[in-house]
Amino acid sequence: MSSQTKSTIVSTEDAPKAIGPYCDLSYYFFIFLNKKAQAIKTANGLVFSSGCIPLDPKTMEIVGENDVQAQTEQCLKNLESVLKASGSCLNSVVKTTVYIKDMNQFSKINEVYSKFFKDFKPARSCVEVARLPKDVLVEIEAIATVI
Repeated sequence: MSSQTKSTIVSTEDAPKAIGPYCDLSYYFFIFLNKKAQAIKTANGLVFSSGCIPLDPKTMEIVGENDVQAQTEQCLKNLESVLKASGSCLNSVVKTTVYIKDMNQFSKINEVYSKFFKDFKPARSCVEVARLPKDVLVEIEAIATVI
């Protein structure tokens, strides 16, 4: 049995669908489901999320067009939904990577980020990038443990 089959695909309607070919199940091992994963849960209890961008899960429209704080909040809400669907939660996150378009917005992002990670602060990297999908201002991915 391959190690891929020991992992579980995580997908929820409470977070936006993947906009790219990330973890496409039809390519891997659940051909009949034809879903795209928002995260992968491993057999040893880790969850690796795809990057969460600030899309409304119902409309797939960008939330907070030019507002980095509104976008950060939506990213974290989407991440929270994906983690919940995997059997995890924000308090179980051990590492996040935050991709931002403008490092000058770092303090504004931190204001929102700290509201979601109150008790336990995971390890974090923050990287300024030239461009993000759909020209959003922020994207957040995480690694968490299953609770």
